[in-house]
Amino acid sequence: MSRIAKSPISIPAGIDVSLSGQDISVKGPKGKLGLRINPFVAVAKNDNSITFTPQKEVKEQWAMAGTTRALVNNMVIGVNAGFERKLTLIGVGYRAQAKGRVLNLSLGFSHPVEYSVPEGVDVVTPSQTEIVLTGCDKQQVGQVAAEIRAFRPPEPYKGKGVRYSDEVVVRKEAKKK
Repeated sequence: MSRIAKSPISIPAGIDVSLSGQDISVKGPKGKLGLRINPFVAVAKNDNSITFTPQKEVKEQWAMAGTTRALVNNMVIGVNAGFERKLTLIGVGYRAQAKGRVLNLSLGFSHPVEYSVPEGVDVVTPSQTEIVLTGCDKQQVGQVAAEIRAFRPPEPYKGKGVRYSDEVVVRKEAKKK
């Protein structure tokens, strides 16, 4: 039984939540997000809170109610405060530069890598070795960060590559003679 689904989501001031059938939309200062809710989950909106319950007392439906509650909670947080993911480039000559909706990366390849950032995610490069991704959709921000990291993931011997700012790379010992 999901303990997450039992706790209601409180709606902060300035956030508009609307339910229509199996669709829920959340609108706030950072943007607007929508989600189609699984038919196994019943959603109830009170004055300033949303509650989630399964249609039947079955383990799988409780799990789906908890998942739906977590997704809607991320939507409320995203349109209110937004989400941020930081990437760091480690390596000699590794650079990043944001030009509009395109991120130019120099990652030690024979060619520069150009990544077009999708709508809904903003990219900023405060320095040549830092990338900051922001947006209201947590899944989309994380997906874009993972796609940028996949160009050159950190390698275990020197630690060079693109890594999350809070990522710890376990280094391997070099070969002994």
